[in-house]
Amino acid sequence: MAYVLQVDFKMNGPFGDEMAEAFSDLAKSINEEVGFMWKIWTESPETNEAGGIYIFETKGTAEKYFNMHSKRLAGFGITDINAKIFANNSKLTEITKGPVK
Repeated sequence: MAYVLQVDFKMNGPFGDEMAEAFSDLAKSINEEVGFMWKIWTESPETNEAGGIYIFETKGTAEKYFNMHSKRLAGFGITDINAKIFANNSKLTEITKGPVK
């Protein structure tokens, strides 16, 4: 069973191509995290929000990553972070073509 970590927070940019350039090294480092499977990066320049939808192999690896990530965000001055961890319902996800088992 996979676990979803949903994270969002206020951020004043960068967004779009500038965000991709600024955070490409961070994106590469996320690939090295224990239990990490994939991430969808989210952004809304209109509301100054960013975050992501992460998939981890276990609830424990999702929790461990979020604990580390929230400290990293705090280092950037971002402290008002919304985060939730959900279990994946693999049977329904398969019906709706989700890439997670």
